[in-house]
Amino acid sequence: MMSRARHKDVDPELQPVIAVIGSKSEQTVNDVLLKLKDVLGRKSVEDDRVLEKLKQDMHTHGILEYCSAALNYDYDNIQGGYSTAVQMAEIVSSCCVGFQPVRNKEIFQTKVLPSAADNLISLAKRLADRALKEKRQAGTIRQFQKVMDVICWLLKGHNQLILQVLHSKHFEEIQLLESEDIGVISLLLLQNLIQTNSDFLMDIRHGALSGILDDIVYKLGCSSNPATGSAATKTLLLIASKNRSIAEVIPNQYEGLDALLKNDWIGKGFDSEVKQLLDVLYPGVTKRKQTQLYKHSSEERVKAACVIQAAWRSFQTRRRLKKLSKAVSTLQRSFRERRRQQEEQSQRRRAEEELRHQVLLRRQRALREFRQRQLQLLEIVPADQVDRYLSDLELKAAVVIQKVWRGHRERRNFLQQKQELRQFKAAVTIQRAALRFLKRRRAARQTLSPWKGPKGLTDARRTELKKQVDDYIALHSRPSVSLETCRELHLRTQEMLRQHLMSRDADRRAEQHRQALLAQINTDVELLMNAPSLSGATETESSVFLSRSAPVAARARQSHNTLLQAARYPWWKKLGDEFLDPESIPKDSLDLELETLYLGGS
Repeated sequence: MMSRARHKDVDPELQPVIAVIGSKSEQTVNDVLLKLKDVLGRKSVEDDRVLEKLKQDMHTHGILEYCSAALNYDYDNIQGGYSTAVQMAEIVSSCCVGFQPVRNKEIFQTKVLPSAADNLISLAKRLADRALKEKRQAGTIRQFQKVMDVICWLLKGHNQLILQVLHSKHFEEIQLLESEDIGVISLLLLQNLIQTNSDFLMDIRHGALSGILDDIVYKLGCSSNPATGSAATKTLLLIASKNRSIAEVIPNQYEGLDALLKNDWIGKGFDSEVKQLLDVLYPGVTKRKQTQLYKHSSEERVKAACVIQAAWRSFQTRRRLKKLSKAVSTLQRSFRERRRQQEEQSQRRRAEEELRHQVLLRRQRALREFRQRQLQLLEIVPADQVDRYLSDLELKAAVVIQKVWRGHRERRNFLQQKQELRQFKAAVTIQRAALRFLKRRRAARQTLSPWKGPKGLTDARRTELKKQVDDYIALHSRPSVSLETCRELHLRTQEMLRQHLMSRDADRRAEQHRQALLAQINTDVELLMNAPSLSGATETESSVFLSRSAPVAARARQSHNTLLQAARYPWWKKLGDEFLDPESIPKDSLDLELETLYLGGS
């Protein structure tokens, strides 16, 4: 009853969001984000009490906790990517700042706010790592800056979370990243926090404060970017001016810092901040003493000492963090791999032993049954026939042994002769094809040379034949033809030959069409002859005659199987086919081929 009453009191526009977050799936993040942006956009233009009640309902019904937990999702697999995560972070920060819950206030202060701060700084760390891995960093750097602005807004509204964020390992890892853009953004966050509330400098742990100061001095000593130098100088100036005890420790901990500031950062566009920092860190030293101290100190030694100290401390911390995760993951991976290999070997060994044991048992059982059967048979056989029975058994055993040995010997000999037989058949096929080709070429050569005289023609016979030709020409003399007439006759002959060739192609196509129609008629006649009577025909059998797809598919399948069988022959079996003369193929074979390969149609 109480849950129903709460659902009745909730804003109606939040009920779809409550229904969606019940599934707790990563794919619902975009739906929740769109609905919350719509609701908050419309409620923000109304009265503040309406917006306050909306935030109270979001906290009461778990929407705020869902949004905070959604920041830890893997947004590589979510539509919109990390842009969706940045928008979700903005909603979490805007709902947590300026909100004082009426119900569940202790839970909001002790669980919701710390969880939101941890999830936001974790999201910032993932974006920073992503920016270092990508080649085009501009978009990811902008997303990282938005998340850091969201964190700054949350910490300004709830100052008790500042120490939690600064003490977290994610913030420490962000400081150690080798990126000037990320370093500048983290320094700007520190500047905003110190300007808002510098009391946390009194309560911050010594290790966290030393890490922040080391990172600032490291950036001053190793970087040459004016933006990085300006951000580091302003941050160190704010820390020293807000807390005098820290300002007294900095000159003793980082010797030569004054020379570093004068030599490297004077004339870079922020001289006033550098001079203010020197006045704050070294208040008892006059300008004359500073000049004398600068003259008597070695510039290279002081700068090198500062750089070495900051770089060595950063390097130690960075190496310790890297080696820790790598060592643990390597140890776990090697241990799991070794345990898996041992388990596989033990399972394989057990399986082999079990199989060997089963085979041994089966052999023993079969031998025992065989001997028992022999004993039973011997008991049945009369005493005077035992010797005869044993001799029969020996004879049968000898026959089996001989049969097995002869089969083995013949198979071995056949394998040895198989290759020789195959080579012999191939040679015979090649010789037969070559002889057929040579015979056909000789016949073609004889038909293509009609002017060659027959063998054995004598001179007397040649003179007689020439006389007969002359007499025939004298009796059948033709009138002389002019050159123009010959040319005209030649052109007319060429035109008639061209027309004959064109009509021959048309006649050939008509003949092929006629043969195809005959094949189609033969197919239909065969189907009609094999068809059942009308009284016994079913609907499926009658559908065959309504569409030609079934007979066409059957003929196509038959033709395809025939071609596949022909393609499986060895090359030497198909060698004789390429020497066949197309004109020598009988007409019946052409009709059979057209009838088999016909696929229907006009």
